[in-house]
Order: sequence, then C-alpha cells, then structure tokens
Amino acid sequence: MALGESVDRDANRALRARFDEVYGDYRRLRSGLDELRVRLAELRVTERSDDGQVTATVGARGDLISVELHPSVYHDRDAKALSRKITTTIHRAGTTAASATQELVAGYLPAGSGAVDFLRTGDFGSLLGRADSALRRGE
Repeated sequence: MALGESVDRDANRALRARFDEVYGDYRRLRSGLDELRVRLAELRVTERSDDGQVTATVGARGDLISVELHPSVYHDRDAKALSRKITTTIHRAGTTAASATQELVAGYLPAGSGAVDFLRTGDFGSLLGRADSALRRGE
C-alpha cells in the first residue's frame, strides 16, 4: 500500500469519526426539541413587588400573562408610583424569565456550543466563533 493511500484512509477515518460525533450531537439535540418546546410553552415566572402589592406573571419570552394588584394599592392614590411599581415588577419578571429560558435551552445544546454563550451574553461573536475559527484553519 502506498503512503498516500494510508494517509487518505487515516484522514477518512478521522473525518468519519468527527461526522459521527457531530451527527450524534445533532440527533440528541433534535430529539429534545419537542420536549424543549413544551417546557418553554409551559414556563411561567411570577414576581412580586417588594411590598407585595403587585404580582406579575410572564412567559418564557417575557411576554406578560397577568398582573394582579392587591386591594391596598388603591389606598395610596399616587398613580405614578403605582405605574413605576408595576413596570419594575414586570421588568423583574422578564429578567428572571430570560435567565430561566437560557438555562433551560442550554440544557438541550451540546456542551461548549457557541449558541449557549450567545444565549447568555447576546454576543454574536460567541455564536459564530467556532465557525470563524474553522474557516481560519481551512484558509
């Protein structure tokens, strides 16, 4: 057997092993997507204002599902303060929902995935970092 054939076989084995690894990651990710979709649809986060007068519930995307006001809010007739309290409570619920969503989704992605870092940071560089690195190696 010529040296070139041996190198080609070794390269093919390495490529096949890498393909099998990537394909396995894909199959695990794909099989979990239906479960993830259900869990995200069911995700609810509820936050209360510091004084307990306002309760806000949001979904996985931070979309407002409900706002409940305790009857005691009507004793203080400061509409602006109530508005700020409602807004602050909804924002807090949205922030908590974003964190919960990121953790949930990260559990379904391969370890070291740029997508996990992107979910946490919003940095597109982390999302595309592996692809950029691979392209640079291929140049």
